[in-house]
Amino acid sequence: MFKDEVKGLIKGKSKEEIYIELLRLTKRMAEEKGNIESKKKLYYISAEFLIGKLLSNNLINLGIYDDVKEALLEEGINISEIEEIENEPSLGNGGLGRLAACFLDSIATLGLCGDGVGLNYHDGLFKQEFRDNLQKELPNPWIENESILKKTDISYDINFGNCSVKSVLYEIDVIGYDNKKNTLKLFDVESVDESIIHDDSIDFNKEDIKKNLTLFLYPDDSDDAGRLLRIYQQYFMVSNAAHIIIDEAKAKGSNLHDFYEYAVVQINDTHPTMVIPELIRLLGEQGIDFDEATDIVSKMCAYTNHTILAEALEKWPIAYLEQVVPMLMPIIRKLDEKIKAKYDDKRLSIIDDEGRVHMAHIDIHYCYSVNGVAALHTDILKKSELKVFADIYPDKFNNKTNGITFRRWLLHCNHELTDFITEKIGDGFKKDADELKKLESFLGDDEVLSRIDDIKKNKKNEFVAYIKNKEGVDINPDSIFDVQVKRLHEYKRQQMNLLYAIYKYKQIKAGNIPKRPITMIFGAKAAPAYTIAKDIIHAIICLSKVIENDPQVRDHLKVVMLENYNVTYAEKVIPAADISEQISLASKEASGTGNMKFMLNGAITLGTLDGANVEINDFVGNDNIYIFGKKSDEIIEHYAKADYCSEKIYDDNPEIATLVDFLVNKEMLKVGKWDNLSRLYMEIVNKDWFMALIDIKEYIETKEKVYADYEDRKSWEKKMLVNIANAGFFSSDRTIAQYNDDIWHL
Repeated sequence: MFKDEVKGLIKGKSKEEIYIELLRLTKRMAEEKGNIESKKKLYYISAEFLIGKLLSNNLINLGIYDDVKEALLEEGINISEIEEIENEPSLGNGGLGRLAACFLDSIATLGLCGDGVGLNYHDGLFKQEFRDNLQKELPNPWIENESILKKTDISYDINFGNCSVKSVLYEIDVIGYDNKKNTLKLFDVESVDESIIHDDSIDFNKEDIKKNLTLFLYPDDSDDAGRLLRIYQQYFMVSNAAHIIIDEAKAKGSNLHDFYEYAVVQINDTHPTMVIPELIRLLGEQGIDFDEATDIVSKMCAYTNHTILAEALEKWPIAYLEQVVPMLMPIIRKLDEKIKAKYDDKRLSIIDDEGRVHMAHIDIHYCYSVNGVAALHTDILKKSELKVFADIYPDKFNNKTNGITFRRWLLHCNHELTDFITEKIGDGFKKDADELKKLESFLGDDEVLSRIDDIKKNKKNEFVAYIKNKEGVDINPDSIFDVQVKRLHEYKRQQMNLLYAIYKYKQIKAGNIPKRPITMIFGAKAAPAYTIAKDIIHAIICLSKVIENDPQVRDHLKVVMLENYNVTYAEKVIPAADISEQISLASKEASGTGNMKFMLNGAITLGTLDGANVEINDFVGNDNIYIFGKKSDEIIEHYAKADYCSEKIYDDNPEIATLVDFLVNKEMLKVGKWDNLSRLYMEIVNKDWFMALIDIKEYIETKEKVYADYEDRKSWEKKMLVNIANAGFFSSDRTIAQYNDDIWHL
């Protein structure tokens, strides 16, 4: 009996030793599963993979989680105690990297042959600490002597313009649910040296490439050295990828003239774009002429666009590329010449008049597929942001609405809800998420509705205990948990939520006490060089202190900023959330995937008609979601006319002005810093590029309605059930099946 075998492994061992034994067990069992094989293979290249802790996820996918959990319980150990010992891999940042991780899980679960390819960052993004109510960035080392990484003997010599490095490949097993495995291939350099990081910071010598190449994800690019380092990283990633793709295809019998029959490359955002000229260069070294090589590569590369923000579409000065990758510039110039010979429109050029190389333009011209990640996002790309390209390549553009892996975001992080759903509709939903729709038959069943509410209360109590242990923060479990957790960016409008918190504080001070206490939970990291984002974090923390210090308010309203928000924290807070804040400025969020995770766990969306919120609204209906704000076409028109003026809204609306003014009043300045708070104040009044003030009034009205509706418990429980029942479409299994049917053809 397998449980007895596990008991034998763990008997008499410390928790740390048990973790190592279980890690080794999952590695052995994954090896026994074997790799998924086929003639044609997908290579999903991404600068980040936010994979989260893997032990329990792997136990679930191997089908042994329950046996291990029971064996541990019989020894008096809760499996969560073992989970806590594992370091979270520091290989990703936000939605882009988490999506890549969900996709790898689904690719393996569906039995498709496909590996992820990226970099083995030693210190990842950064560890976030709050000091003096400000974000402080620290290194986030995660690699231990014994970890999920497996070192291989695969290595390549990678040449830059002024130096060479020798790569080494590490692999992480990606185990399909009840299936074989693929791998996540992470390239590294043996010469990386963490000692070059300055004490108590993430500062380091950005010019010592051999020592810094795989230290950090997204190194600070506020100076030339940082921007050059990003190009070094990107080329190192794609050159290794190109080498291994060629080697594996040849090993299967490809003569490289038929290369596209053996490999398909999915370019996840613009970071891996240089794989296109690099593959062409390497095919040239194999004796294939430029035109044929370009044709071959164009038949095997596909591009996923993740953003509408122009600043996120990378544009590198030629001088940078000449310095780092001079061997690619003749190829990039030839690719540009082919486009300029065919089209007169300068907007289509790869190299612009300012001597910048547009990476997204390389992708669009020389990939056979270009996809957006939500229906609205793809529509905006085709009709607005990339219209000039969509007009000449109408057949290339397609939509693949994002999804999430239910193995992690339900089976792993909400066992109680998983078990209850299984009890009611069977376990078919674990492989076919559309089966969740069967739950709607229980909408009139008060017992089922009450049980779902009880599970939510239990998850709230668990989160209360978790945050108390982790951060020493006390939260009222009977309060409404209103949650906004995601990367900190002005377009996601944490600043608008902050202004609501100020509104609520002032209301309570005026004697308008809410029926139920409210806990507003934020979690976010701001990029180190993104000053205003860091100012927003500062203001949120300062407001939390002002409220905590006010006996008139603190029993009715609490603001919490989670420190070092990551996948592990997400797995705790998402099942506990009552309200899912998805309040980005319409037209700016490509998709969002947090909205899907909250929905699956029974939180109700409060959001704009942006990204995948539009499709969530379609599935759950207007009565089970709270939508507010200007529509995307209105916002796009404001940008086109440049007629939005936050100062006019501020001047014409005293009630809004008082909220903004609060940022720099004496209570805030007592706990905060003038430079940060005044800068944020001036940014909102004078610029407000992502239009927090355009929607603030309707946001306040809608949020007040949400809080009032929460008190009708039976009606709210029905909303929860409808959301869970309609989450099936947002499974990454569905997304990946569509990628394969329409793009990859594995």
